[in-house]
Amino acid sequence: MKIPFYELDNVVRERHPLGDRRRTEIEVEKFLEAILLSDTWIIEGVHNEEWTSETFLQADMIIFLDPAYSTRTYRIIRRFILQKLGFEKANYTVTNEMLFKMFKWNRHFEQVGKPNFFNTYADGQKLRLIRKKKDLSNLLSELSVRWNNT
Repeated sequence: MKIPFYELDNVVRERHPLGDRRRTEIEVEKFLEAILLSDTWIIEGVHNEEWTSETFLQADMIIFLDPAYSTRTYRIIRRFILQKLGFEKANYTVTNEMLFKMFKWNRHFEQVGKPNFFNTYADGQKLRLIRKKKDLSNLLSELSVRWNNT
């Protein structure tokens, strides 16, 4: 689609080969503002805190990937193993502590983050909820048609 793509983790952190640097709140705000001022953008991430609210408000479409809690748990374990074995890149030090943080985040997301998102941003017009591969296939077909007609 040739649309600039941004990961929110990379908005928060400046990546360096010798170690990442966490951007200041002002730097994050300016970086995100510059993205939102561009004509087209895709932003990816699970952050739905106040600092990201404008991204949801300005988005033409919000794609919410919502696999089952058990699926996310399995993927956390699988990713940890692949990263530990060096088959998958990690932007952090792969430790047991990080694994437990991921489990904690997963539970918090299920109990707090996801309900907060739906209570705040669940606009039926632009929200696309993806729970299964079939949902994703349908969305990709819709986007293909839409993109080819523009």
